Amino acid sequence: MDSLTQIVLGAAAGEAVLGKKVGNKAMFWGAVAGTIPDLDVMANFFTDTVSAIEIHRGFSHSIFFAILGAPIFGWLVWLLYKKQKATWKDWSWLFFWGLFTHPLLDAFTTWGTQLFWPLKIRLAFQSIFVIDPLYTLPFLVFLILAMRHAKGSKKRKWFNRWGLLLSTAYLVLGLLLKGLAYQEFVTALEEQGIAYREIDTRPSPFNTMLWMANVELEESYLIGTYSFFDSKPISYQQIPKNHDVLGVLKYEDKVQRLITITEGWYAITKKDYNIFFNDLRFGLLSFDPNEEQYAFSYELKETENGLEVNEVPKFREDGKKLIFALWERIKGN
Repeated sequence: MDSLTQIVLGAAAGEAVLGKKVGNKAMFWGAVAGTIPDLDVMANFFTDTVSAIEIHRGFSHSIFFAILGAPIFGWLVWLLYKKQKATWKDWSWLFFWGLFTHPLLDAFTTWGTQLFWPLKIRLAFQSIFVIDPLYTLPFLVFLILAMRHAKGSKKRKWFNRWGLLLSTAYLVLGLLLKGLAYQEFVTALEEQGIAYREIDTRPSPFNTMLWMANVELEESYLIGTYSFFDSKPISYQQIPKNHDVLGVLKYEDKVQRLITITEGWYAITKKDYNIFFNDLRFGLLSFDPNEEQYAFSYELKETENGLEVNEVPKFREDGKKLIFALWERIKGN
């Protein structure tokens, strides 16, 4: 999830564990704990693109890291507040829940998380987008309300609990909505007589009302959208796999690793001798049937030092265009 959401979740977890003893300090250090796992993005400055992708949401987003890091971070903070009631164990418990709830929430997103590192299993329930105001804003309001009351106050405890309960309920709702949307996609495929290999569903950006599906066929993919406000049948946009365009590049180590990262959901495009590896899990940058730019796309460039992989940059204008298109599509087809 985005940084603000993880800060709010970490602060709420810190308050639940230690707020009664140390007040707002629990929220502050819980928020710190909630941001620590995402420091793995620093790998972008020290390694290549593919390795950085593999590192993100790996070790630092695991139960192992939470168990290992909690007593270390807890001890460091305990040294600052030795004279207060909270013990080393208390601070360690706070950091454990701050570090653990972060990847637990990330597991509900499309990217997922390697919660059981070093196992290669990546959990991705794909039921909430990485930025969802309906999850974050009510949670933030209850956290601020709790912060305004003295430690040990019943109202403080009540507000924080309601924030945690409502945010958890929204995650459960997301799973239910995903199930309903999935059934709509499957029904549409059956009614249109489309035989498919696999189907993958996920929420569109910033909401859980509009859902997207990738459908794998023999030589191509279908991409479809479904809003709970739709009145017309689901239609699908066909995208050729073009895997054969890779040629011998398919056997390159970095390409094989990208295929593993995308779990096989990828399409290849070629523009003027340039080859692009497109991660299909996050779809295109807009709902325009003529759109060609993917949310995550990587240029494959052969150099004297071997294959170079560079992510295609995204621009602010792309985001503005997507938000407008999203609002129009959510209202129904």
